[in-house]
Amino acid sequence: MKKNITFGILGAVAVSVFTGCNTAEKEAPQQPNILFILSDDHTSQAWGVYGGILKDYVHVPNISRLANEGCVLDNCLVSNSICTPSRATILTGQYSHVNGVKTLAGALMPEQNNIAKVLKQAGYQTSVIGKWHLKKEPTGFDYYCVLPGQGRYWDPILKTKENWADEHEGGIPYKGFSTDVIADKTIEWLESRDKTKPFMVLCHFKATHEPWDYPERFSQLYRDQNIPVPGSFYDHGPDDTGRSFKGQSVDNLKKRYLFASENPDKKDDFMYYPELPFSVEGLTDDEARYKTYQKYVKDYMRCGAAIDDNIGKLLDYLDKAGLAENTIVIYTSDQGYFLGEHGWFDKRMIYEESVHMPFVIRYPKEIPAGTRNQDIIENVDFSALFVDYAGAEYPETMQGHSFRENLQGNTPDDWRKVGYYRYWEHQTMRPGHFGIRGERYKLAFFYGNGFKDNKFEEGEETGRYWDFFDLKEDPNELQNAYNDPKYQDIIKQMKEEILRQRELLGDTDADNPEVLEIIAAHWND
Repeated sequence: MKKNITFGILGAVAVSVFTGCNTAEKEAPQQPNILFILSDDHTSQAWGVYGGILKDYVHVPNISRLANEGCVLDNCLVSNSICTPSRATILTGQYSHVNGVKTLAGALMPEQNNIAKVLKQAGYQTSVIGKWHLKKEPTGFDYYCVLPGQGRYWDPILKTKENWADEHEGGIPYKGFSTDVIADKTIEWLESRDKTKPFMVLCHFKATHEPWDYPERFSQLYRDQNIPVPGSFYDHGPDDTGRSFKGQSVDNLKKRYLFASENPDKKDDFMYYPELPFSVEGLTDDEARYKTYQKYVKDYMRCGAAIDDNIGKLLDYLDKAGLAENTIVIYTSDQGYFLGEHGWFDKRMIYEESVHMPFVIRYPKEIPAGTRNQDIIENVDFSALFVDYAGAEYPETMQGHSFRENLQGNTPDDWRKVGYYRYWEHQTMRPGHFGIRGERYKLAFFYGNGFKDNKFEEGEETGRYWDFFDLKEDPNELQNAYNDPKYQDIIKQMKEEILRQRELLGDTDADNPEVLEIIAAHWND
């Protein structure tokens, strides 16, 4: 099913050409099953297997088990770090500008091709259970049971073919905690499926999305502990770092906590935080920020512990059912998330905590246990990997590249050296931007308010347009090095590579003259 697509790549300072994963075709083995477990916002800093200041605090025995039995990707990147677009890219194998799902308001049209349709044609039985978040009715799945919109943590409403309605309508409630219910429904489907066919089941948890709720069994975690803060936690703005935007401050989360505490009858779904009321009375601004962090990072890790618990439940089922050996198990998140780095929460930005998708895969028949892979993989590639394992033909309309050989330690010499990123939504504190993240360097252009279909405020010009980081010298992205003389040759080549990627992938803004005007005016700033 190999697909050769030529595109430019950038090494430390050199540009070369990608010609696809050229590997010898093998005899098709028995088609493996696929269990794809996807969470929401469960960032690498909270997985333990990626290290960091939380590694000794997070409760993740089953994620650690998968890592020990499979392969961890160290450079898996999202191409648009926001829930709906990332999920659309995973399903369609297309970047946001191709599948049309650019923002949270986007919808995946039922007639669009997706990985479930391709695998169904290859003989698979397919299902999706849990968070869908793509507005329209799922197609290509033999069975679906999905949350309306973001869904709720307790007694979640789930929609099936029998009670479907678009958007937030339809469905019936199921008693219990969302993560438990979704895992149980997944096992229920696995038990009732047609066992003469291989399966692909997408198990999509709502967790760890805000408001980070958790079941009672994890409520006592961290009660008498103070969780360490990131080194950049008390960053209050771009002036000291030279970056091009302010970002979503933890101080804004404090305001949400206080509003939800004072207005219990006016909360939106995402503001039903556990253990309110919350108060910062008598505290300094930095003390209030610290208290806010302690609450949300503890709630977040408890919420993540419930995910891990249910991953264990799914793994135990595969073992008992005799399915583990021939089932590919993947656990990943739809994007990363800031846990206080730069003083932020949320995601959206090309910065490491947001753009990095934690990813672990286990397949005993092929993938060496306890390994790690450093290659740059994008979420657009997941579809190609699934099709490769299924022995099917990868559609020409899809843009991914299978990394099956990479996982076995056989990375092609011409594998990509950069990932292309574009965030389409825009707010003044988190402007629209595009750029590339390479093996060592990262360059992003913040064009701001130029996207004509954007639903958010237009905002003001920041006067800054470029962020550049040397991830070897500055792995925490604390100083924008765009104006540093020693990097000017590298930056010049990276600008050329951004333009190359935009042409190659078709993200040219031909219908967005505002963006083109900003590029023309500020490309050489």
